[in-house]
Amino acid sequence: MEHICLFIIFIIVVTSSTVKNMRAVQLKEFGGVENMYVSDVSIPDLPSSDYILIHVAAAGVNRADTIQRKGLYMPPSGESDILGLEVSGIIEKVSENVTAFSVGDEVMALLGGGGYAEYVVVHQCQVMNIPKGIDLVTAASIPEVWLTAYQLIHLVAKIKPNESVLIHAAGSGVGTAAIQLAKQIPGCFIIATAGTEEKIEKARQLGSDVVINYKTTVFSEVVKEVTNGIGVNVILDPVGGSFWHQNLAVLSVDGRWVVYGLLGGGCVEGTILSQLLMKRGSLLTSTLRTRSIEYKKFLVESFVQSSIDKFTSRVFMPIIDSVMSLDQVKEAHERMEANINSGKILLTVSNDFQKKEL
Repeated sequence: MEHICLFIIFIIVVTSSTVKNMRAVQLKEFGGVENMYVSDVSIPDLPSSDYILIHVAAAGVNRADTIQRKGLYMPPSGESDILGLEVSGIIEKVSENVTAFSVGDEVMALLGGGGYAEYVVVHQCQVMNIPKGIDLVTAASIPEVWLTAYQLIHLVAKIKPNESVLIHAAGSGVGTAAIQLAKQIPGCFIIATAGTEEKIEKARQLGSDVVINYKTTVFSEVVKEVTNGIGVNVILDPVGGSFWHQNLAVLSVDGRWVVYGLLGGGCVEGTILSQLLMKRGSLLTSTLRTRSIEYKKFLVESFVQSSIDKFTSRVFMPIIDSVMSLDQVKEAHERMEANINSGKILLTVSNDFQKKEL
């Protein structure tokens, strides 16, 4: 009998120690994809209030992840240094003051970091219920890119009915979301640029009025032609340096140029300020990761109230490029950095989940 009791105690100890660990992507050092590997780490602790522990089903891969991997975009203070800015999954635990969510709820969440792991802790204000009709894995494609696109269009650029918008990187996650969001603004004229015919066709299908392959065409010439020389009211630009000449050429008087990325470099030389001044143009910039909890709460609530039901009605559709396993994280980053993807790249994180059918 004594041996049986000791055996049971041993099993309990081993089991309890096992559940304290999770699989997560780690970095040997900053640099290339070869520095990423999957290893066991401790499951994050749940703070005393307002936070939720999510058992992660899938994580979205974002350009910011590749930049952080290189050591150029560090997480805000207090956030996990594990890569990953958006996840879907099932709530494992809730702390006190969490009233809108319960253990077992299927949710998606915007993160400051930590998504490439089996468990993640996040403030309750950054958690959303998954729209009806969206499966658990696909839901991971929504939080970061759709909230970013919503922020750019409605809170930063403040696009009004009958205005025109030039959307660069239209084949990206943010780009495909931005097209769909802009399409809901009455009379909005949408011009989209991308670098492959596949991405161009997808932008057209999503509702762009004009599509331009920037690799084969000088996009500024086409924009001038289709706007009768007036230019566009708004430019959504994740490119930066390499596009500034053409962007200024097609920015309308009193136009808003929103820079939210620097894929084409952050250095600019020339008459950018004088040209911007002559057009009374506004140069706006935006990031989301470093925003305050209060801002993210407002953003999430606004997005949920105005847009979340549109996924159920299929007005809005997450565009998925590919789904890979956590162990394929190197391939996922390589695909993104090669600009091959059209839409979101997702990583299935935990083997405990099976993808549900729509």
